[in-house]
Amino acid sequence: MTKALITGITGQDGSYLAELLLHKGYEVHGLIRITSSFNTERIDHIYQDPHDPGASLFLHYGNLSNGEQLTNMVYNVRPDEIYHMGAQSHVKVSFDMPAYTGNVTGLGTTRILEAIRRSEIKTRFYQASSSEMFGNAAPPQSEATVFEPRSPYAIAKVYAYWMTVNYREAYDMFAANGILFNHESPRRGPTFLTRKVTRAVARIKAGLQEKVYLGNLDSRRDYGYTPEYVEVMWQILQQDQPDDFVIGTGVAPTIREFVEEAFAYAGMDWQEYVEIDPRYFRPTEVDYLHADPSKARSQLGWEPQITYKKLIPIMVDADLETVGLEPIGEGLKIVNEHFDDWHRWDTGVTAVIQNAGNGVD
Repeated sequence: MTKALITGITGQDGSYLAELLLHKGYEVHGLIRITSSFNTERIDHIYQDPHDPGASLFLHYGNLSNGEQLTNMVYNVRPDEIYHMGAQSHVKVSFDMPAYTGNVTGLGTTRILEAIRRSEIKTRFYQASSSEMFGNAAPPQSEATVFEPRSPYAIAKVYAYWMTVNYREAYDMFAANGILFNHESPRRGPTFLTRKVTRAVARIKAGLQEKVYLGNLDSRRDYGYTPEYVEVMWQILQQDQPDDFVIGTGVAPTIREFVEEAFAYAGMDWQEYVEIDPRYFRPTEVDYLHADPSKARSQLGWEPQITYKKLIPIMVDADLETVGLEPIGEGLKIVNEHFDDWHRWDTGVTAVIQNAGNGVD
């Protein structure tokens, strides 16, 4: 049985990846933070009692700031594959907590890589890199685009990216970067733009909320669907040689277009409900992130099926169900068309994660 370790297993990406790997017959180990309250909402539906002799999901308490603890875990688990998702993952928050972001998002990657080196195990390492690293680089952005990071989060991710490359070259590790553009789902934390919008659409329609307050609507982002993106993470680690890949849809609407489409899907005029709040503007903005996924298409055979116009019905319908309203129906249809095995309709999970996603995913 192939054994995988996922840091950030309780986050959006980690939870979907855990489902995928369990479906593929993996033994999955996940790193979770110690907190005073339960923070496992996204994976409660796949939780298995470790006393069960047939269990294949195991959770380990740990912290990306503790190198010795990480080394012991890697040595004891001895995974065949490590998917490093753990990070302080909120760009706006990184301006308020730059040192913490650097320690967890940047140095956390180094600690994992060093744990692999010191443990002397043969494992394949995936680093969750981010399109935010490109910053104000001219679009579309590919693997050859020079990074121009514009936030503490992006700078920490650039550091982690180059440490991954360095350990690959210096120690002959199988270490690969997936440079993922925005990928969203009903499990996205409600403080992130897309989920904030789709959740507001549902709550406003249900009479639970009157307005939603947003920042810069002119920025462009390349939005994909997270279950598709975790599949390509797995593909990256199945290659003969480690490499770095840009992953995105190649479609980059403005945030205004995303907002307009989300409200229109529910039969609402966004201009009646959206207010601009300067507090949500970043000190340094990133204007245009637009993926060129040609390399992933040619080398991995990966072709995204769900761009933002299909993503919106999935997220809005799930949030409508969460507030007790009848979904419009297009979202479920899209999921069933594109996912016929491991991934199903997500509402059973979203009902319990309304307040999840604000910490370290």
